[in-house]
Amino acid sequence: MLAVEEALAAVLSAAASCRAAPRAVPLHDALSLVLAEDVRAPDPLPPFRASIKDGYAVVASDGPGEYPVITESRAGNDALGVVVAPGTVAYVTTGGPIPDGADAVVQVEDTEKVPAGADGSKRVRILARAAEGQDIRNVGCDIEKDSVVLRSGEHIGPAEIGLLATVGVTTIKAYPRPTVAVFSTGDELVQPTTATLSRGQIRDSNRAMLLAAAVQQRCTVIDLGIAKDTEESLEELLDAAQQSDADIILTSGGVSMGDRDLVKPCLAKMGKVHFEKILMKPGKPLTFAEIIAQDTSKPSKKVLAFGLPGNPVSCMVCFNLFVVPAIRLLSGWSNPHLQRVHARLSHPLRADPHRTEFHRAVIRWVLDDGSGRPGYVAESTGHQASSRLLSMKSANALLEVPSTGQILAAGTSIQAIFISDTVTYPSDKPPAASNPLPSAKGDSTDVPQVAASKNSEIKVAILTVSDTVSSGSGPDRRSHSMVQNGKSLITVFSSHKLVMHFISVVNSSSEKLGGATVVATAVVPDEVEKIKGILVKWTDIDRVNLILTLGGTGFTPRDVTPEATKSVIEKEAPGLAFVMLQESLKITPFAMLSRATAGIRGSTLIINMPGNPNAVAECMEALLPALKHALKQIKGDKREKHPRHVPHAAAAPMDEWERSFRAASAAGGGGCSCDP
Repeated sequence: MLAVEEALAAVLSAAASCRAAPRAVPLHDALSLVLAEDVRAPDPLPPFRASIKDGYAVVASDGPGEYPVITESRAGNDALGVVVAPGTVAYVTTGGPIPDGADAVVQVEDTEKVPAGADGSKRVRILARAAEGQDIRNVGCDIEKDSVVLRSGEHIGPAEIGLLATVGVTTIKAYPRPTVAVFSTGDELVQPTTATLSRGQIRDSNRAMLLAAAVQQRCTVIDLGIAKDTEESLEELLDAAQQSDADIILTSGGVSMGDRDLVKPCLAKMGKVHFEKILMKPGKPLTFAEIIAQDTSKPSKKVLAFGLPGNPVSCMVCFNLFVVPAIRLLSGWSNPHLQRVHARLSHPLRADPHRTEFHRAVIRWVLDDGSGRPGYVAESTGHQASSRLLSMKSANALLEVPSTGQILAAGTSIQAIFISDTVTYPSDKPPAASNPLPSAKGDSTDVPQVAASKNSEIKVAILTVSDTVSSGSGPDRRSHSMVQNGKSLITVFSSHKLVMHFISVVNSSSEKLGGATVVATAVVPDEVEKIKGILVKWTDIDRVNLILTLGGTGFTPRDVTPEATKSVIEKEAPGLAFVMLQESLKITPFAMLSRATAGIRGSTLIINMPGNPNAVAECMEALLPALKHALKQIKGDKREKHPRHVPHAAAAPMDEWERSFRAASAAGGGGCSCDP
């Protein structure tokens, strides 16, 4: 029997060689497809200087006063040929072109209408002084001409459809959706419409289920009905599937060891069988083959054929674990793997002693998963017999239970594979987050975000960069580091007095104005693109205030955290790295080997921390006195000035927060601050 990982690798390898070439697709048919080439903007957006507000286009240097209104420029009307000279203004609407000569817009709220002149001309009183460029969108400020608006490999959703329409692209190159042909096998099967069953008959549920599952994956489907348990009947439907130009053939039943289980020999006669047994439960008798299409117009076309088990649950589990990734790869997905998360069991679970079991379950996101931290919890759907389709009802995940034969206690952390969208729960049970934790196999780099408290002012995200932690192959010093660092950081950010020192607004005294919360954590391998992906998402989408990366700052060839950070930051903050280096050199001379960097992207401060937990505490202690000022200034608070320098001799004694922090840090001991 083949291991699940080996079987999936064989499926994906075969699917990669069968993927159809991209084709031109009109915009109205592009939803849910995957782009096969970059899309560039043929012209800038906006294509002219446009007003952001309803108001008056003015010459900024004129200042407040009463002016004649010489023209009106509305959306769709460019007021061509009219020039706003000093001493005149033009009425403009939101989105309207800015007339030549004007260099600012004063919103309507900052104006007053005045009686018309003797000649009936319109006049207006400008009440506020405008800065040059105020409330004007310049040419190309949203989209520059020839800039890439969508990249190859991106999925087309409603927003992408709108973006394509915006830039005037009505045809794209995309990967076609695969066509899936489905039929069931078995003399005992009858149509679901059969009202009364004779002895030995059962209604065909697998075919309806597989057709629906393929449609859910955005495939074109072909229903070929039911094949009898004869070679002639099976070959007839397999031929029909090939002639229908199917990319994937799904059969159910007839793949076990009985004398009428004929699917495997039929597939072997028509092509190459890659495997016929998998070391898993349920779904052991899964067969996978490649067959050559009998269409003379496409003599080289290969078709992927899955002989799925006849038991309904086995059939559906195998569809999710093997067919879905194949469909995704044929559809152009760069990462066809199912999403994995870590979940804690809400009850004990017995493991099979011989095969890895894919246990049907419902997982949900809770604020306390039993460990005192937010996370996923998993609840079994009940009796797991492979014939009992009720065990698939409402299941949104498969728990990958290792073959230990032992009882897994409630609270045990286990890998779960998403097989459908998270389900809706009562208001006291929040639905699962959209960004799951990384799996031990490194399939995902995102993590669920922990909702910040209502009083939270600073959102912090922690990114551990480590090949071994990401792959789950440990042990790795940083796997311990992540837990211990997380504890240290949460202690720092949650302690009342530390938080008040860290984020209090200048001149506030004892009033608590906010806090700092670790809202997201993730683990990624030492790969520049994956590190960049997380950093950009956290800064541009999730808008966290502070990102701390842990590890990957040393001299080894795989230490690339500084390179990834420098590629995304817009401003460097060398003083922060200098202070950390200075502090770490007090502990060890090897600190000079650190290449850590720090910088700003948008409104987010990113700091590379070492991978050693004690070193993190030392560096945070050194940075805390300045971080509150830095984060306030990044937010745009110009009132937040650097504190006046006080000579050491005149400095006030340590207050309570500093004594507490230094004591906590000392208790942790010193550590090597370099990153190996």
